[in-house]
Amino acid sequence: MDKSRHILQAGLEQLELQATQSQLDLLLAFVSLIEKWNKAYNLTAIRNREEMLRLHILDSLAILPLVTGKKIIDVGTGAGLPGIPLAILLPDVQFTLVDSNSKKTRFVQQATLELQLKNVTVVHGRIENLGHEGEYDAVLSRAFASLEDIMNMTEYLLQPEGVLIAMKGQQPEIELKKIDRAYSITPIVVPGVDAERCVVRINKT
Repeated sequence: MDKSRHILQAGLEQLELQATQSQLDLLLAFVSLIEKWNKAYNLTAIRNREEMLRLHILDSLAILPLVTGKKIIDVGTGAGLPGIPLAILLPDVQFTLVDSNSKKTRFVQQATLELQLKNVTVVHGRIENLGHEGEYDAVLSRAFASLEDIMNMTEYLLQPEGVLIAMKGQQPEIELKKIDRAYSITPIVVPGVDAERCVVRINKT
């Protein structure tokens, strides 16, 4: 077994996530696409394949147990993170991936085509101008903006029972003081990553 597959499989086992061999193949193919496009498009500052697996793929998938709903929008998706790894492992969930950087959405569109992901839609645009009011069960955000800003920009996208799922490093105590909704904080351990991670889930109502 090559090293990349081993890192991925061991990481998924640690996260207690199930993946088929074809899903593993897709995740590895996605990393290869990032590597290939990174040279011209500067998608991510991380250049090392093993670090990509841990800091991008496993980091994205660590939140999977906290992701709920059948229609999800990933705002500021960048190189397709966490949207594409989650879409690979959750084929019955519809994902919309949005970014205002046209180079990045071009890459994500190409990756979606090459990986033949039927449950992913890619949108180039600013999140506050999307329309689609009340259409989504969850908004995903990975290092996109402050909690208050994300909530203000994306709340209109959520159905009444919807939830914002924000990936953060250390617990954002100062940001949370400005949130007047019910929320929960879940610490996340990413295999092979020695850094604090948490997920903040904020209810719309």
